[in-house]
Amino acid sequence: MKAFFCAFAALFLILSACDNTSPDEYLAAHQLSGEAMGSYYRITYLGARLDGLEESVDSLLDAYNLELSPWVEESTISQFNDSQKGVSLAGTQHFQPNLELAAEVVERTGGAYDPTVAPLVNYWGFGTGEKRTSNNIDTVELNAIRQNVGYELVSVSGDSLVKQRPGVQLDLNASAKGYGVDLISDLLTERGRPNHLVDIGGEFRAGGTKNGRPWRVAIRLPEENVEAVSAAGTLPLEKGRALATSGNYLNHYEVDGETYSHTINPLTGYVERNALLSASVLAEDCATADAYATACMVLGPDKAMTLIEGLQDLEAYFLVRAENGDMEVRVTAGLREEMESEEL
Repeated sequence: MKAFFCAFAALFLILSACDNTSPDEYLAAHQLSGEAMGSYYRITYLGARLDGLEESVDSLLDAYNLELSPWVEESTISQFNDSQKGVSLAGTQHFQPNLELAAEVVERTGGAYDPTVAPLVNYWGFGTGEKRTSNNIDTVELNAIRQNVGYELVSVSGDSLVKQRPGVQLDLNASAKGYGVDLISDLLTERGRPNHLVDIGGEFRAGGTKNGRPWRVAIRLPEENVEAVSAAGTLPLEKGRALATSGNYLNHYEVDGETYSHTINPLTGYVERNALLSASVLAEDCATADAYATACMVLGPDKAMTLIEGLQDLEAYFLVRAENGDMEVRVTAGLREEMESEEL
């Protein structure tokens, strides 16, 4: 299956908390795994086994990719990016929700998140672009590319998605895995399995509980060039809650000693590397969490914390490089209260 390749997330391990429920009362747990969006998917659900679930999931993701994967030549987003003026959205199902989310996050982040960043993503050797072979930056070329970046250059007119400049392209990968997680979570609920945990490449959404207790996920330490996985802590996912993480430590490469990582600042045009090592955002849906996690990486720890603290129904868990080189944890006030109440 052709699928997205985007920023790999920082979360990996599905955990469950112990409770006092009798083993005889436990619902049976079933798992399903496969490939999705340039990564993996792992589904855990409680109750009787569902027949045909793998086929349903693959069909759902195939339909999504036909609209939003830049690696599928005939996809709607590929057609838009290759077009001079835009494309028709008639008959599409997944494009409009992603555009609406993008417009909201662009406005609330002051453009730190912007899906028209695609030309810059490709220029720096990510997305569908080729890795750089030289550290020499042509500022004239870069500034010309930046003229095609800005969400105001994209609009919906009737059933059409219109671009104001031929060079405008979209990259919705910042919310792609999260949106895919939401689709599968909704599918499981519709199929009568409300208690579940969906994981695509480290982006999670929890449905219901795991036998009366919240599903839990563990956070990976953001260490570049380290294959070993280490937990930096665990977080509970309450009913219907999602968590997405963005970090620079998995999707990066080096040229002559210079590190290029996948977080691109739409406002400057350059690769963004600041003290924020990873941003984990909790939201009511995974697409929203995914988009804001990307914006946080662009903003850096201080501005990102101010952003999330000011938004209702969002919480954040940041791993930050301190001035002395140590790693520190910063969490929003609401999440801190949740973590402290669990310890009581």
